[in-house]
Amino acid sequence: MLAEIKADEALRSIPVVVLTTSKAEEDIARTYDLGVNSFITKPVTFDGLVQAMDAFSRYWLEIVELPNGLAA
Repeated sequence: MLAEIKADEALRSIPVVVLTTSKAEEDIARTYDLGVNSFITKPVTFDGLVQAMDAFSRYWLEIVELPNGLAA
């Protein structure tokens, strides 16, 4: 599915974020090699998940600069 998104001219600029339980360096490297824009390791506690999603939201909605035509 990711390869299809990145191959489509209309979709390739859409940021793709992986949320996973893996912390393996090879998994992180592989996702970036496939064209993922961000990799987040899912915390094991609910409070940790809330904090991670808060940081994620601030980054993607307040900090990141997207190409013209894409709203954050």
